[in-house]
Amino acid sequence: MIADWGADERKLSDTVSVLVGANNGGYPSGNSLLVRGAGETVLIDPSIDVVSRGGAPAPVDAVINSHSHEDHIAGNGFFADARVHVHSDDLPGIASMDGLMAVYGLDGSARAEFEQTVLDEFHYTPRPDAHGFADGHVFDLGGGTTVEAVHLPGHTRGHSGFRTGNVFFLSDIDLTGFGPYYGDVWSDLEHFEESLVKVRDEDADFYVTFHHKGVIEGRSAFLELLDGFHAVIGRRHEAMLDYLAEPRSIDEMAEHRFIYRPHVDMPFVSSVERRSAQMHVERMLRRGEAAEVDPGRYQRTRR
Repeated sequence: MIADWGADERKLSDTVSVLVGANNGGYPSGNSLLVRGAGETVLIDPSIDVVSRGGAPAPVDAVINSHSHEDHIAGNGFFADARVHVHSDDLPGIASMDGLMAVYGLDGSARAEFEQTVLDEFHYTPRPDAHGFADGHVFDLGGGTTVEAVHLPGHTRGHSGFRTGNVFFLSDIDLTGFGPYYGDVWSDLEHFEESLVKVRDEDADFYVTFHHKGVIEGRSAFLELLDGFHAVIGRRHEAMLDYLAEPRSIDEMAEHRFIYRPHVDMPFVSSVERRSAQMHVERMLRRGEAAEVDPGRYQRTRR
């Protein structure tokens, strides 16, 4: 299971490499992080590309998952002899298909369709033997090489980033124009924003996202991208407030779409739109920006 990645292995230091996925890690691919210590080597978020290319450029002793989403755990079964680690809050999604589907909150035909996708495209393999970790847990790989977990919830309950040497792995704080994703049952808008504030304190030479941006060099570039990423939440909120100039239901908001473009057709889109709209409406109600004017129908109160 040792594969030659050639130019697609981007070495950031003597111990840390990025295994760059197709389309710079654009979904469904991703950018995995390989960390080599004197005693052990770990692979963070083994992507579908790692599986399709037949492994990593070194033997893998342990897999670390940043969270339990299908694209980040594709190689869990491929590295069957390696230990698997994930934040304790996300263990159910690693352990069983039922646990993974609970993370998304899908049911009915949408669940059945996505289950098949997770099996066929993302090679989902339950790992009930996976180990849980907590915020601040340090994986000691030997020779002074460590990986420290940083809990950054909101995307999922257990979503985590990782410090190793002069590198910080951001996972799905991916700094894209799409913005933060908090559309699952196990997502939380308030926690995501708290994580975006928390991660500002990370000082590294390189920041790595699992999708799209890949390697970001330097703190100033990171903060600029982080500010733009965070601002998407405010833009969505304002767009939803504009839409609530007239009374609307959550289902109407989901059908209108504030997260995905109209042409996007995936089993989970309706669920994500509904869940995201619900969280923004709850925020509006707390702030006094909107009111429930009829059962299940909301309208902005001021502008």
